[in-house]
Amino acid sequence: MELSVEKPENIMKLYDEKSGLWRFVKSDGEASRSIEVIEKTLQRLGLSKNEIRVYIYIARTGEHKASEISEALSLHRTETYRILRDLEKKGLISSVFEKPLKFIATPFEKALEVLIETKKMKISLLEKKKESLVDLWLSLPKQEAESERKEVFQILEGDEQINLKADEIISSARKEVLIFTSEQDLPNFYHSGLLDKLGKISKENINVQLLTNYSPKSCFFIERIKLKKTKHTLSNVEELPTFIISDNGQLLFLIRKNNGKKRIAALWTNYDAFIRALKTLFIQLWDNQN
Repeated sequence: MELSVEKPENIMKLYDEKSGLWRFVKSDGEASRSIEVIEKTLQRLGLSKNEIRVYIYIARTGEHKASEISEALSLHRTETYRILRDLEKKGLISSVFEKPLKFIATPFEKALEVLIETKKMKISLLEKKKESLVDLWLSLPKQEAESERKEVFQILEGDEQINLKADEIISSARKEVLIFTSEQDLPNFYHSGLLDKLGKISKENINVQLLTNYSPKSCFFIERIKLKKTKHTLSNVEELPTFIISDNGQLLFLIRKNNGKKRIAALWTNYDAFIRALKTLFIQLWDNQN
């Protein structure tokens, strides 16, 4: 007979102030997924993993002493105090004037605004320094650069980096952009504004062709895309990775795992043979549908 044992990650430790005891409760699966999304967002906004753990713990369970936070999250007391000070400096928690000292969290919506505004200020400062930094760089003595074109590649990870690279090669196009996008990547391209960018460059007499596999999801997004001068069609091809070719000179090739459900990386390259091979495939698929 097998015993049913809950996995540790499904158990949450909460402090009951009335009884002065710790309680172990089963966490809801949907809530765990929501917290995971929130944690990833806070990490992108500059918080460390332990800062996120401490903030979320206080925000969800109310005010606590540092010793309670340390015990609940299995953190060393010294580290806990350092994290609390850092979170307070960032405006994410406040100290309660009591003995012993307790800490309360800034409401999540307000905390998110603080982090976003901080991020915006840092970006704004960098933008102001950009011109002077470029001038400094250009003033540095440098060796003669080789004029020979090199065939190179670059591995990109994460939606932000991949979307930035896709936007870059689409924006730099002067003659042609060919895109095959799978149904998994079409929603991301739609929400990130890349498909709107295609509509804009197509008005500049740039040949834009968009090909995607046929599915209810693809049809849903294709109907909502305003691509008046962009040629687009649906294909019956299954399990073909998303790729973008710009002016026969740049290729962005998306790599997925788990049967295409999870994107892990993208390959950017200017390797001629690879680009020619995928362009030939694209043209064949396009001609088969028209």
